[in-house]
Amino acid sequence: MIYFILKYLHVIGAAVLLGTGAGIAFFMLLAHRTGNAAIIAAVARMVVIADFLFTATAVAAQPITGIALAWHLGYPLTEGWIVLSILLYLLTGAFWLPVVWMQMEMRRLATEAAAKNAVLPARYHRLFRLWFAFGFPAFGAVLAIFWLMITRPAIW
Repeated sequence: MIYFILKYLHVIGAAVLLGTGAGIAFFMLLAHRTGNAAIIAAVARMVVIADFLFTATAVAAQPITGIALAWHLGYPLTEGWIVLSILLYLLTGAFWLPVVWMQMEMRRLATEAAAKNAVLPARYHRLFRLWFAFGFPAFGAVLAIFWLMITRPAIW
């Protein structure tokens, strides 16, 4: 029974990470494409909340459920696919943490521009390009982790 609870929580956490990440990227991109500071500010407000509420919760739960699953099933944490998953997870975090800060800063810049009925500043556009670029390695790493979890390949 404990196995199914751990696996359920781990799979739900993984789905939340992938789904929330994809959803946030989608909505931020669509808001950005409007060029409307008020829309960008409103969407960025929701995106930041979603990242803290859903993504951060899943980020905290994944290593707990993953380690508990490995222990329960008798997998050593030195198993190749587990080590690679952990490294990719850390890589994802290295890109995600700055992205959260960028989202908060883009939200602030868009809110200020909307309040002044002004155009978005150059800093916003630089941050957006960086935010967009950071998404690719993070999303790719999450997809690779999914593959590793499903296939459990013999790596070394």
